[in-house]
Amino acid sequence: MNDNDTKRLSRLTAILTQLQTKRLLTASELAETFSISKRTIYRDIKALEQAGVPILTEDGKGYTLMEGYRIPPVMFTESEANALITAEKLILKNKDASLVKEYSGAINKIKSVLRINTKDKANLLSDRIVFRQNAGNDRTSNYLSTLQLALTNFYLVRLKYHSPDSDQITERTIQPFALYSTQENWLLIAFCLLRQDFRAFRLDRIQNLTTLNEQFEPHKMTLQEYFEICRKKYSSQPLT
Repeated sequence: MNDNDTKRLSRLTAILTQLQTKRLLTASELAETFSISKRTIYRDIKALEQAGVPILTEDGKGYTLMEGYRIPPVMFTESEANALITAEKLILKNKDASLVKEYSGAINKIKSVLRINTKDKANLLSDRIVFRQNAGNDRTSNYLSTLQLALTNFYLVRLKYHSPDSDQITERTIQPFALYSTQENWLLIAFCLLRQDFRAFRLDRIQNLTTLNEQFEPHKMTLQEYFEICRKKYSSQPLT
């Protein structure tokens, strides 16, 4: 097998991994990812199909794998394993307890497929990496995982929220839209049915949270469009 064959085999494996990672991928996205032409992508997709991989083409949308098809676990390189270990040490310092719990479970499954030599080196690296932030390992919230599920499945959420402005606890029903993190806390962007507008909620100020068995219509606005609206809104306000 010459170098070109080796490179193509590696790319075909990477394309298959990409297809399993995302529901839909266009030829343009794949071409940009691998810095090749769309014509080459077409040939690669055909080669995968001829090898028996059930790739479906959705007209005007892109490629997807047939539901239920899975490839065997991939082997991680040492550098990829190091990146995962570094991410683990960082997430262990996060202030949301649910994120720490879920990531710890996920990383243990990933570690189980590492080669023994790579696993030993990853464990060594884990003992030699320290993040000084949140030195006390404080946990100020436990709602991130629940909100992620509500956000991706478009479920309404009812919460009791401590508002710092009025020092009162209000009960809200919200439509989760996005999540973002500062160095100190996670924040939820959601459409508040009480205020009939988008609001940002700090997770450490949520007193109680319940996911309702009722879905809402997804908002068409993108997160970037939301931030642009906020920028225009607050830049137009007079200085006081």
